[in-house]
Amino acid sequence: MILNNIKKLAFILLSCITLLAACSNNDDKDIPVVKPVEGDVNIYVTTAFLTKDLTQDAVNFSEKDNMAPTNITLVPTERYQEMEGFGAAVTGSTCFNLMQMKPDDRKAFLTKTFSDKDGFGFSYIRIAIGCSDFSLSEYTCCDEEGIANFALQSEEKDYVIPILKEILAINPSIKIMASPWTCPKWMKVNNLSEKEPYDSWTGGHLNPDFYQDYATYFVKWIQAFKDEGIDIYSITPQNEPLNTGNSASLYMGWKEERDFIKNALGPKFTGAGITAKIYVYDHNYDYSGIADELNYPAKIYEDADAARYVAGAAFHNYGGNLDELNNVHKAAPDKGLVFSETSIGTWNSGRNLRTRLMEDMRDVALGTVNNWCKGVIVWNLMLDNDRGPNREGGCQTCYGAVDISNSDYKTIIRNSHYYIIAHLSSVVKPGAVRIGTSGYSDGNVVYSAFENTDGTYAFVLMNNNEQNKLITISDGTHHFSYNVPGKSVVSYRWAK
Repeated sequence: MILNNIKKLAFILLSCITLLAACSNNDDKDIPVVKPVEGDVNIYVTTAFLTKDLTQDAVNFSEKDNMAPTNITLVPTERYQEMEGFGAAVTGSTCFNLMQMKPDDRKAFLTKTFSDKDGFGFSYIRIAIGCSDFSLSEYTCCDEEGIANFALQSEEKDYVIPILKEILAINPSIKIMASPWTCPKWMKVNNLSEKEPYDSWTGGHLNPDFYQDYATYFVKWIQAFKDEGIDIYSITPQNEPLNTGNSASLYMGWKEERDFIKNALGPKFTGAGITAKIYVYDHNYDYSGIADELNYPAKIYEDADAARYVAGAAFHNYGGNLDELNNVHKAAPDKGLVFSETSIGTWNSGRNLRTRLMEDMRDVALGTVNNWCKGVIVWNLMLDNDRGPNREGGCQTCYGAVDISNSDYKTIIRNSHYYIIAHLSSVVKPGAVRIGTSGYSDGNVVYSAFENTDGTYAFVLMNNNEQNKLITISDGTHHFSYNVPGKSVVSYRWAK
C-alpha cells in the first residue's frame, strides 16, 4: 500500500513538473483549440520541451517576393494516396480508464481528442474483436462451442460500446478498424497436419474445418455492433498473425489467411451485405524473419480469388524497416496501406518527449504517410500511471498515447503518440489527398503536404535541428514564412 501511494505521488509530481516546464496546464480544458488565432494560415506548434504545447498560431500570406533557400513549394498536380484518417486504439483498458473519469471530465477529453470543430479531430480508431492483450480478461464472443452461442460480452457491453457511442456523438464520421487477437479456443488446432485440439489462448492455428463458422463469427460481431448504431469501417482477419507469444494470439500464415478470406470471410461478407474493408497481414515490416512469410500481403494478392475481397494491407513497426511499405505498394499499387499499430514504453524511453516526439513524427507519422499509408493508428489511447490495466502475458511496459493518474482519474500526461496524431488530424482531414512537394530539406526537416476535400491545403513539418529554421512555403499562388522552432512539429492549414 505504501509503495503504491509513493508511485502515485511520484506520478503526480512528475505531472506537475511537466506542466510547469511547459508554462501551461496539461489539463485538456486549458489548451486553446477552439478559437483559432486569426490569420491566413492556421498553425499548431509543439516543441520537444513543451515550451509550445499544441499551441495555436497564425500568419498572413506575404505580399513580398521573399522566397528563400529554405523555400518549400507544393505540387498539387502530383497526387498520391487518399487519406482515411488518424487515431488510436480504444482498447478494453482504455475504455476502463475512461469510464473511471467523471462524466464531464471524460466528455471534455473525448471532445478535445475527437471533435473536428472543438478539438483535434482524431478520425480513425482501432478496437478488438473479442479480447486483446489490453482487455480486462481473456475471452471471445463465442467461448461455448457452437457458433449459435455467439454473444457480446461484458467488455463490449459495459465498456467499449458505451465509449464508442460517446465518441460517435462527438464525431459521427469516425472510422473504426477491428481486429481479433484470437479465434474461440474450440476452433483451434495445434497444427494443420495433426489438427489436434488446442486449448490455449496463446498460439495455435485456426482449424480449416471451422473457416465457415469463424467467418460467421465476424459477420455476427459486425452486425451486433451495427445493432448498437456502430458501423465498422475496416477489419483485419488477425492481429499479428506471426506472433504466437501474446497473451491472446493465433498463428495464421499467408496461405491460411488467403484461404480463409477467399473461401469463407469474403463470400460471407458479400452474402451478408457487409462492406467493411478487409486489410490483410496486420503485423511487422520484417515478417518476423520467417522465410516463407516474406512478402505476406503480396502473396495473397497473387491469388485473384482472395485479392478481390482485399482492400490492402496493415502494418506495425515492432520489427523491420518502413521501406517495406514502399515495396508492398510497388508490388500492388491498386491496394491500400494502413499503419495500424505502434507503441511506446519503457524499452524506448516512451516518456522522454524530447526523443520520442522527433523519432515518432519522423518514423510513425510522416514516414508511413510518405510511404503510401492511408491511415495511421497508434496503440492504446489511454492507460493509467501503472501502465494498465494490463494482464500477465501481455505488454506490461507500454505507455498510452496519454496516461491518466489512477489516484484521481483526472490528471493526464500526453505522450508523443498523442501529439503526432493531433498534429496530423488537426489539419489533414479524411478524404485528403497527399500531394507532391519540392524544395528545401536538410535531412532533419521532414514534411508532407495534402489537399483537403474542402479545397484547403495542409502541411505538416518537423524540424529536428537544434536551431530555428525560417521556412517559406508556397502553393503556387500564395506564400508565407514561419520561423519553425528547433526540435518541434508544426502543422499548417490554409485556403487556396
